[in-house]
Amino acid sequence: MSAGAAWAGLPAADGHVAIRGGAIRLGRGAAAFDVVENIGLDIPARQFVCILGPSGCGKSTLLGAVAGHLALSRGSVSLDGQAVTGPHPDRGIVFQQHTLFPWLSVLDNVAFGSKMSGVGRAERRERARALLAQVGLSDFVEAYPAELSGGMQQRVEIARALINQPRVLLMDEPFGALDAQTRLTMQELLLDIWTRHRTTILFVTHDIDEALFLADRLIVMTPRPGRILDDIPLAFGRPRDRGLITDPRFTAIKQRCLALLQGAPGGVPLARLSPIGMP
Repeated sequence: MSAGAAWAGLPAADGHVAIRGGAIRLGRGAAAFDVVENIGLDIPARQFVCILGPSGCGKSTLLGAVAGHLALSRGSVSLDGQAVTGPHPDRGIVFQQHTLFPWLSVLDNVAFGSKMSGVGRAERRERARALLAQVGLSDFVEAYPAELSGGMQQRVEIARALINQPRVLLMDEPFGALDAQTRLTMQELLLDIWTRHRTTILFVTHDIDEALFLADRLIVMTPRPGRILDDIPLAFGRPRDRGLITDPRFTAIKQRCLALLQGAPGGVPLARLSPIGMP
């Protein structure tokens, strides 16, 4: 086995995210407004967490704080006990729209992060090839982003985000712009990749089915200013397949989420259900 192939299968180290009393206020003076407030989250290493909520509730803003792109107005965010004070390669990011460099090949796009980290050309390209094989793009290493479909571009984005073996992978509605069939394919691919790398994932989505299919745990947020309305463990077994969506317990959790997002009476969450998949 080559060094690149061996490297690509290694699990991520650690990845424990903690947010304590997190609040973000944007704007200045009379135009300032609270985006999220009083966020408390403890995400163990290697857990797959989906954040669900209405548009404008601060899901993406919260992700930006974990990434280090936004500072909290109050509270703290840490990774493995160390305060997050800015961006770092230990937190990979995938957005809804691809951010690939159009002038670089697929291979060099994926290898770029390792280049910035000082990894030699031969090694970083070998790592990139190994990751591209995992996302099913071995035949497109010399292609350019404009020559790829939307789903293929997102495969490249995932590979690029993993090149530095991040402890946390932050995903901001990464499949939201894809057609329905491609989206399903990408969800299954992501679960396969996560099984290989087991990095902690924080995945923002507005799609309940997507969240329930992917996650170990579902965080439901209120409208802005975003607060945590519910924290639902999802105990379905893995690996998962599409038969899951016909399970009555899946349907029960989906109905619960719809009720929460539409507003439970008095704004109070419905009585907590047993973890999905449990008696």
